[in-house]
Amino acid sequence: MAIKMSKKAASIDMTAMCDVAFLLLTFFILTATAKIPEALPVDTPASTVQSKLPDTDLATITVGKGKVFFDLKGREVRKRTLELMGQKYGVAFTEDESSKFALMEGIGVPISNLKQLIAMKTAERSKEGLQPGIPKDSLDNQLKEWIYNARIANIEVDDKELQFAIKGDAKEEYPAILKVMDILQDQKINSFNLVTGLRAKEKN
Repeated sequence: MAIKMSKKAASIDMTAMCDVAFLLLTFFILTATAKIPEALPVDTPASTVQSKLPDTDLATITVGKGKVFFDLKGREVRKRTLELMGQKYGVAFTEDESSKFALMEGIGVPISNLKQLIAMKTAERSKEGLQPGIPKDSLDNQLKEWIYNARIANIEVDDKELQFAIKGDAKEEYPAILKVMDILQDQKINSFNLVTGLRAKEKN
């Protein structure tokens, strides 16, 4: 005579799995950083070249709408560059202003207006037309000073040469880009990257 075993409904305790899922979700939310809008959005020219820009030791000069903006990788490098620029132009920046500047995106104002820009909220800084661009003419070439002091700061902080990238708008007139190139070459910087957008390769 066969003995029938009573069947019990199988149950899985999901408590531990739910705890892990919520811990992971919390971790990603707390460590994620919001995408900061570009101070000067530009439509870069298309290219099929696929070389990636370095994540460190890089300064980006953005040219568009007749303006020039300057951006720099590395918080400590940014702080030291700001300190050197303040010494050059006689502007004293507080520790709080230096810390805020270290987190900002590219800037496009004369050094005399930088304190006001730092004091603004991120959304206010990115308003179109607010930043007139960094002066780069022969009488007041502040772009040259940003480049010069950023190179010094990068060597002091990271002990490496700073690399440069030019990010120009596809509709920007060539003389504006050439002016930036001339400023770089005047400081013996003859190697730099040109930022472009990726274009699909044409089939033969």
